[in-house]
Amino acid sequence: MIETYRGTVYPSQIDHMGHMNVQYYVAKFDEATWNLFTNLGITSSYMRTKNKGMVAVEQKITYKKEALSGDCLNIKSKVLEFGKKSIKFIHFMYNTETNEEISNCELLGIHIDRLERKACPFSKKIYDNLINFK
Repeated sequence: MIETYRGTVYPSQIDHMGHMNVQYYVAKFDEATWNLFTNLGITSSYMRTKNKGMVAVEQKITYKKEALSGDCLNIKSKVLEFGKKSIKFIHFMYNTETNEEISNCELLGIHIDRLERKACPFSKKIYDNLINFK
């Protein structure tokens, strides 16, 4: 696993129950996703110059502990499986102080041609990165 996010829970991210609202879990996992993709070669410049993109088609979040205002969090990620056009991966969110798992998020992403708006194979370089990463 590699670290793909490090940040803090801000008071503005707290809901009426006194813990971080679900929308911020999703946002932090999304940031981790883009850091994971960058490590695989799916960078913003790659997507812009090649007219490629990634779309999430499935996402499952499990909440295990509360994240409270002021908590420092980190996310570690790993690739579970991949195909020529898809990648399945998981993020684990931890409280940095206690190292307890707060939440995890499993996602399935599809590589797309942004002009044709349909799935397309990863480039050879990205596919090779996926092979070497797993």
